Amino acid sequence: MNGSRISRLNAATRAKMRPTSISNQSRYDQEKANPLNNDDICYLTATEALELYRKRELSPVELVEAQIRRAEMVEPTINAFTDTYFDEALQQAKAAEERYMRSDPRDLRPLDGIPLAVKDAQRVAGKRTTYGSLLFADNVDEHSDPIIDRLVAAGAIIHARTTTPEFCLSGTCETRMWGKTRNPFNTGYGPGGSSGGSAASLAAGTSVLATGTDIGGSIRIPASCCGVVGYKPPKGRNPDGPPANFDPYNHCGPLARSVADAALVQNIVSGPHPLDHNSLRERVRLADAVQPVNGLRVAWSMNLGYVQIATEVRRNTLAALDIFRELGCIVEEVDLRWSSDCDRAATAWYNAMHFGRQALWHAETRAALMTDYALAAAQSARTLAIDDIARSWETQHAMYQSFGPMMESHDIFICPTAAIPAPSADHNPLDQNFKIEGKKADPEYGWSLTHQFNMLFNSPVMSLPSGRAETAVPTGIQVVGRTFDDPTVFRAALAYEHAVGGWFGPEARPKC
Repeated sequence: MNGSRISRLNAATRAKMRPTSISNQSRYDQEKANPLNNDDICYLTATEALELYRKRELSPVELVEAQIRRAEMVEPTINAFTDTYFDEALQQAKAAEERYMRSDPRDLRPLDGIPLAVKDAQRVAGKRTTYGSLLFADNVDEHSDPIIDRLVAAGAIIHARTTTPEFCLSGTCETRMWGKTRNPFNTGYGPGGSSGGSAASLAAGTSVLATGTDIGGSIRIPASCCGVVGYKPPKGRNPDGPPANFDPYNHCGPLARSVADAALVQNIVSGPHPLDHNSLRERVRLADAVQPVNGLRVAWSMNLGYVQIATEVRRNTLAALDIFRELGCIVEEVDLRWSSDCDRAATAWYNAMHFGRQALWHAETRAALMTDYALAAAQSARTLAIDDIARSWETQHAMYQSFGPMMESHDIFICPTAAIPAPSADHNPLDQNFKIEGKKADPEYGWSLTHQFNMLFNSPVMSLPSGRAETAVPTGIQVVGRTFDDPTVFRAALAYEHAVGGWFGPEARPKC
């Protein structure tokens, strides 16, 4: 993997940039002055694109045009988008281009002209949000969620919405509303879920930034499966919309192709919001520059004490730990003494909260329109006993009694993000014959190591790529911090990414 591509992509500064239509030939093709090809443009990070914008070596119009061309090529296969707003996005890109031509760069907004894909479970004012369900096919929102408002106010251009399983209920990404989303690295596999379309879009080069929500790993699982960066902040760090903001397990955050891009987004969206009672008053400013990590104390576990791990995930996790050792970190294996009680406790909570109750409410009147896995969630919610919730709290408390003291003597904790590289594109989250390395595992919770950290909801967690499987599908690791310690997670992640060299150089991109 290779590092920053800015130095190799720079070209002579244009004296003038003129808006064009997507139907017109690209200015790069016309002028032959810029070595950027369409794929190079599509795989720029936000920080790289912003630098090129400021130098007037790339136009927002050119970037949006390139991503539309890329989407027209790959979307029939990948299917990461639901609704698209390409014409609107081009108009906004032209306006951004004019601002870069006329404004002092210091007066421009932090995301001016950057294309953003928004998960189809987050509200955008005046746009449809379907939650991947036929039940919401005609649902148009009057208000945007706080994170979306802040990104748009910062200059981001929403050009598309991204796929999610029905009501965000699964780690897979197939619905009756939108069909099946596939992994850009190998279309025989899925992108993970529930923010599967966001991760697949980033990996396919059809967005620069994307949003996600995470109640059980829904940002981190697809980030791992698609080889991108996904960040679950501490609860309340990023303001959210109702009712999810009242659920301590639930978070909203960024998916990106670099750690610096995730920091860029976090520095924009975090902080208190008058409409979210749970939003934290404290604002944390995250650095986007690499800092030394020698002496950083790293704890790790391969399986959290009980999860069956695929051989390729194990191999790539150990290789990632070696990188931290090479960076001068003190790396130590730990025993958390967790068990499958964690999964049962998490399931009880999901069944009790809006996550499961929504499926139950709709199943009582409109079951014919719902997916099998949504109906299964409704049935689980229907049979929930009230004592199951109290017992889930006991398990949650016991988990932190081992994790909290362990983190007193360590700066970060590392484990795989998922136990397998990615689920099959045809994976059935109800398949009771699902196996990992020949051993039966729960088809929904048995292959993720993420929901455990939704239970420990104040711990920040980032998923980073750790390598590839023989199938070409990526694998990932999680970097977990102490409660509310976002900066240390980003410091470790930036150093690791810099040592690896980045994720999407020309030789490392999917061949979709």
